[in-house]
Amino acid sequence: MAPRVRVRAPELIGKGGWLNTGNVDLSLADLRGRIVILDFWTFCCVNCLHVLDELRELEEKHRDTVVIIGVHSPKFVHEAEHQAVVDAVERYGVEHPVLDDPELATWKQYAVRAWPTLVVIDPEGYVVAQHSGEGHAHALEALVAELEAEHGAKGTLRRGDGPYVAPEPEATDLRFPGKAVVLPGGGFLVSDSTRHQLVEMADDGETVVRRIGSGERGFGAGSFNEPQGLALLPDGKVVVADTVNHALRAYDPETGVVTTIAGTGRQWMQGQPTSGPALEVSLSSPWDVAWFDERLWIAMAGVHQLWTYDPESGTVEAAAGTTNEGIVDGPLREAWFAQPSGLAASADGERLWVADSEGSAVRWVDRDGFVHTAVGKGLFDFGHRDGDAVQALLQHPLGVTALPDGSVAIADTYNHALRRYDPASGEVTTLATDLREPSDAVLVGDDVVVVESARHRLTRLRLPESAVRVEAVAHQTQRAATDVAPGRLRVDVVFSAPAGQKLDTRYGPSTRLIVSSTPPELLAEGAGTGTDLGRDLVLAEGVTEGILHVSAMAASCDDDPANEYPACHMHQNDWGVPVRVVAGGAERLPLVLAGLDG
Repeated sequence: MAPRVRVRAPELIGKGGWLNTGNVDLSLADLRGRIVILDFWTFCCVNCLHVLDELRELEEKHRDTVVIIGVHSPKFVHEAEHQAVVDAVERYGVEHPVLDDPELATWKQYAVRAWPTLVVIDPEGYVVAQHSGEGHAHALEALVAELEAEHGAKGTLRRGDGPYVAPEPEATDLRFPGKAVVLPGGGFLVSDSTRHQLVEMADDGETVVRRIGSGERGFGAGSFNEPQGLALLPDGKVVVADTVNHALRAYDPETGVVTTIAGTGRQWMQGQPTSGPALEVSLSSPWDVAWFDERLWIAMAGVHQLWTYDPESGTVEAAAGTTNEGIVDGPLREAWFAQPSGLAASADGERLWVADSEGSAVRWVDRDGFVHTAVGKGLFDFGHRDGDAVQALLQHPLGVTALPDGSVAIADTYNHALRRYDPASGEVTTLATDLREPSDAVLVGDDVVVVESARHRLTRLRLPESAVRVEAVAHQTQRAATDVAPGRLRVDVVFSAPAGQKLDTRYGPSTRLIVSSTPPELLAEGAGTGTDLGRDLVLAEGVTEGILHVSAMAASCDDDPANEYPACHMHQNDWGVPVRVVAGGAERLPLVLAGLDG
């Protein structure tokens, strides 16, 4: 095999400028001698948040040789706002420099096709690896150790402090709160996500009664890690979706005791159990919880599913969703969700409302076991448009609140608005605007109290008799489409097992590929599930553009014949690739899961 041509890493450019550097602009020349890991992310993407957490240990262990650079590459219009990126960097505890790239300039330079993508640059400034999706921490650790040894011996490795400069903390009672619940004795319990605490507040929504939790990331008694959703159980305890701990915790307002009721503290990965004793089954970024149909329902944002927890048996199970991302209605087990992040049971107990954030949608589950869509078109269509629900648009809603008349209030997060969907009329209206990233709301009498996450407060509003009118706006995710030739198109997912590992074929195929499209009519042949990481598609005549949805998974294990029980690792990612069918376009579409496409 011919040696691979070394590729010089393109410069880092972005009109939004740099964060976490003390107002210093960085260049690759400034980073020469260091191992650089570029993390292409956007803050709406739960998979990107998983990778942020995966990188923390590596970042700390190799702080004197490795510089991680977050390249923020927005999907939604709101994510292109500089202040929103500033907020997200603090909200999620990002402790490395971040380049704000609102126009995707660096994304294009590196030919990135998916969130998240990691690119490794060696100390001499050459690209040496690319990984898309999650589960690459072990491979990165091995590669960093190899690069440290190689460039240490060559004299091209430079050790020392990195360019990260921590921003000054701000004093507020709440810091990026996520969700709230009204306590039986009055007042509110709020998940203070960035400070890893729960905060009990008085009836006025302003006075802090007490704080629960150490305030540091942790999984021990009394510690949380970016908690989000809250729900009252019939016994008066509050269940907490302890999101980054991948667990459910129970808080007793009477005693102040916190216990773990579900999850192992480790993230669920493909192939692991999806039901069983709650403390023995891993979860994946539970974002909200709600009591419905005699069970606790869990918005499992990390795997695009709804799970349930039964307090009587102490068990959990996957109840709805396939782990594929999208908007597909139907029976619970066949439906697709897109990062469900908010739940609320209707007042009559007949519907479970779902804020399906990545699809900019509101869905509902009925008691007969079917999933329906109230508002929402797909993963890449969003905006602020009222009217008939078929045409109405939202932008990344994170919360839903059941109203007494059977309608539902929507925390339309990236539109900074509180919206309402009325099933009786089929209409969507706007109740309030100028709310900074609302993520939840609760009813208190005739008022609704909104969690204004990016204003770090609870805001009380009187439900208006008439809706607020706003000018309609529609958007689609702005990424350059890939020109592809009519007819046959070869899709190849590039995967190379990390050094010291091999594909795990002990129990059958270790890879999976799922292909679909929007619109479905784009594909005449090739949609569906298979085990090969390459597939020939046939594009239908007469359809000139659309989005190819590709989901890939590969399992690799340590390649040591002497080890009877080798450690195994899962690599997975989803791509949504906009394509335009034109004469002379590409006949092959390579997507890098791990390695470099040559």
